[in-house]
Amino acid sequence: MGTCGIVPCVTHLYVQSLMPLFKTAAPSYKQQLITFVAMNRQQLVSSIKEKKTYLCVGLDTDITKIPAYLQAYPNAIVEFNKAIIDATKDHCVSYKINTAFYEALGLKGWQAMEETVNYIPSTHFKIADAKRGDIGNTSSQYAKAFFETMNFDAITVAPYMGEDSIRPFLEYDNKFTIVLGLTSNKGSADFQQQFIAGHGLAPSQYELLYQRVIERVCEWGTANNLMFVVGATKASDFVVIRKMIPDHFLLVPGVGAQGGSLEDVSKYGLNNDCGLLVSASRAVIYASADEQFAATAEKIAKEYHDEMMGYL
Repeated sequence: MGTCGIVPCVTHLYVQSLMPLFKTAAPSYKQQLITFVAMNRQQLVSSIKEKKTYLCVGLDTDITKIPAYLQAYPNAIVEFNKAIIDATKDHCVSYKINTAFYEALGLKGWQAMEETVNYIPSTHFKIADAKRGDIGNTSSQYAKAFFETMNFDAITVAPYMGEDSIRPFLEYDNKFTIVLGLTSNKGSADFQQQFIAGHGLAPSQYELLYQRVIERVCEWGTANNLMFVVGATKASDFVVIRKMIPDHFLLVPGVGAQGGSLEDVSKYGLNNDCGLLVSASRAVIYASADEQFAATAEKIAKEYHDEMMGYL
């Protein structure tokens, strides 16, 4: 195993011994600790190449959908998440927590989210799927919440309010800001896929709004701190997107339950560093509702892993 493969493992042990300090450390020292334990691009690429998978398991945990016997547990969501993580960690390189499913439960949900993110091994890239974005001082607090208080490696953000709403996230070293680019929902046609003119184009030329967004956002950061969300159901658009951003990582939801094709996404989206994190949530975590849910989740995750090995 190379150096980059070893660092996350050593870091995980180090983090466990330092976790009590995160609650009481001075802000400057706390930030130093967080910067040290964050997973950077080189480590993410090394993990993908070593494990031969670019699967991201989405922990969109709905309390009403987990096995009935678990719902009686005081920390049902945490117990479910831990079982899923233990079962799938050998087949993925990342976990994505959709914060809405936790925020809906109030304080108990926030506690479950924090306990879950702390349980995810430091060998795995941790994404807060929060889709935040607001004026600068508000975004600064969002960034602090997810990059410091809970120590995620990345957060999804909405770019509608422009650079000053995203800049606070980009100011963190070794953290990724994942900007909504072209999403897989039906409503993406309302704005993202509308033609607009100008911005260096001839008067008779047009581009799609999502293309303008990607172009502009790329001016604010680099492939070392920026990723983009591109839905798997838009596989035909990957050719255009890859011409625009050949080096950036793309977070790709929509494979599995939403009908996206892993083969098409891989064919048109892979780059020299892989450049993809393909997210599967419901297809993995809700593959079974009985007491064998974790084993079934492992089986589905391994199927994705096996297929991805053939594309790398």
